[in-house]
Parts: sequence; structure tokens; C-alpha cells
Amino acid sequence: MAAVQLAVWRGPYAAFLPPAVIAELDPDTAALAWHRAVTGSGDAQVLVATEREEVVGFTAGAGDEVSTLLVEPRWTRRGHGGRLLGSLAGRLRTTGALQGQVWVVDADTAGRAFYPRHSWLPDGTVRTSQHGPHALRELRHVGSLTARWE
Repeated sequence: MAAVQLAVWRGPYAAFLPPAVIAELDPDTAALAWHRAVTGSGDAQVLVATEREEVVGFTAGAGDEVSTLLVEPRWTRRGHGGRLLGSLAGRLRTTGALQGQVWVVDADTAGRAFYPRHSWLPDGTVRTSQHGPHALRELRHVGSLTARWE
């Protein structure tokens, strides 16, 4: 999972993530953080997509929120993202949530195109997250956890 995150953040996300964030990426720290997320006792759901023996994407979320969904660039356009979103939606639905949300960086044109293809639409809510001196504008997308995934 850490390798997928690093490939995405150093690849397509490098266009809009602050350079300092990318420079601070450490494979061992990322691997440890994901190990803790997967083996922890919280209510987070973490799912992976594989091709043969290789992890090619993953998603994580809790409650009604998709906190991340990443597919390694060389494995995009094969349906992994949609299957991950659908599987996580089903898991989140078991918590009682009927609608999910995800925050998408405004500059992430691929993410802003992906979620509407799966009926997760921007609801007009905007937030700004600070990363040192850099601010990222994020748009909230919301979608049903029941309609498309049953």
C-alpha cells in the first residue's frame, strides 16, 4: 500500500501537492502507518485491489467517509477504482450510513472526473487544508452507499 501511495503522490499528485510534502515521503514511515491502519483496533475499513500477486490500489474509510482511494498510475483504467469504491461503500453501509462523502483536491482533475462517473457528485462544500505554507482547496463529493452497489 505504501508503494502505491508513493507512486501516486510522486507521480500524478506531484502536480498539486506541495513540494515539501513530496520531499518528506519516506517508504518506511508510510509502510508503518499503513500497517498500523490495517492491524489497528479502530473502525477504519481498508481494502486493496490486486492483479495477480501485486497490490495495485487501495481505499480506506470509516463512518460515512472515504478517506483515500488510490490506484497506481500504471494500473488505472482497468476498473480497480470503481470496484474499490463499490466495495468500500458496501462496508460503510454496514455502519448504518446511507450516503458517503469524500474530499477531492480541486486541482485533481482525475479525481474530480472519477467520482461523478460513479454518481458521487460535488455538493458545493469547500474546505482548505494547510500543508506548511501551501493550501489545498478540496471539494466534497457525496454519493449513495446503497443504490449502485446492491
